[in-house]
Amino acid sequence: MKILLALTYYRPHTSGLTIYAERLARAMAGRGHTVTVLTSQYDKSLPRTEHLHGVEVIRIPVAFRLSKGVIMPSFGAVAWQMVKSHDVISLHLPQFDASGLALRGRLLKKPVVLTYHCDLQLPPGLLSPLINRGVFISNVLAAKWADAIVAYTQDYAAHSPFLSRHLSKVKVIPPPVHVPTPTADEIAAFRARWQLNGQRVIGFAARMATEKGVEIVLEALPRVLQSYPNARVLFAGPYQNVLGEEAYARRMLPLIENFPDHWTFLGVLNPHEMATFFSNCDVTVLPSLNSTESFGLVQVEGMLCGAPSIASALPGVRQPVTMTGMGEVVPIGDSAALAEAIIRVISDRSRYVRPRSEIEALFSTDRTAELYEQLFENLLMQNSEAGMQKAEVTSDQ
Repeated sequence: MKILLALTYYRPHTSGLTIYAERLARAMAGRGHTVTVLTSQYDKSLPRTEHLHGVEVIRIPVAFRLSKGVIMPSFGAVAWQMVKSHDVISLHLPQFDASGLALRGRLLKKPVVLTYHCDLQLPPGLLSPLINRGVFISNVLAAKWADAIVAYTQDYAAHSPFLSRHLSKVKVIPPPVHVPTPTADEIAAFRARWQLNGQRVIGFAARMATEKGVEIVLEALPRVLQSYPNARVLFAGPYQNVLGEEAYARRMLPLIENFPDHWTFLGVLNPHEMATFFSNCDVTVLPSLNSTESFGLVQVEGMLCGAPSIASALPGVRQPVTMTGMGEVVPIGDSAALAEAIIRVISDRSRYVRPRSEIEALFSTDRTAELYEQLFENLLMQNSEAGMQKAEVTSDQ
């Protein structure tokens, strides 16, 4: 199959959505399919075209930005050619350009599959309500012209303002998760590098973004330190110059500076470094605040490395803990509940840890790719059968 995968941001941009898309693209290429990624040239230093890990990446120049959105005047012409030359269109939402791509797929009789990663809720701003509404309308039109919509969980699909309108088209496919297995020496080297000996490590893998609930962790930290004075938060992920989140970072950084010995920024880590990071965590936290977060791949990545997760009770986000029993779920925005859950997990960690094999049985990149492949093949078969029936009717006439 020739698969066109389209999304606004692709690697090296770091987010759960881009990591998901990269894993899916590479896995499908590894299964023998031709995969092209159509995305934005959000950074002018990035090449317009690039071959990465068996995947062709085409980046469209950006004229200007609207908050986290990008305006690409030449996108339409390129998109038309890309849709014509591929068998299946895989669109990753939220994406302002999704409706145009889905319409092209419908007109050219190419199966269109949407993968809905999350609801869009931009940080407060003058244009944010208008942009939110515009993207929502584009997503609704894309759903109208799509053949299927992939959701991470039924829980999120049932509660999402977007997905709940299109449940008849929803197919649940667990997200792709892959974490290398670090050696004992690598785990020890990470601990030594960051001087973690004797400390209780609270892992926080995220972007510095409004929906991630950094303030909730900061509010919980004094209570945790009462029970564990040696506790330390390790923040793995981008925290400087995050697109659209600069104002939020300016508010959070002075608060973080109140805990110089108990909060460390690690920056963006590669997959192997993430594995050693998770392997050194006593617990990870995902205190997300709104439906911009739909699952939290980092929860499962941590679980695979033996780290229980504490997640907020958002639809979808609560599912990894619910499905595995490896952690606790706390009320959204409740810093006191988060603090007490952290203390409980650290004090009786063995009660929460599950064997890696149990987690892998539920989540793996290979399983995700297999289910996408089945979905694409079924849609291609349906299109072929529909075409044959139409031809038979025409010949009879």
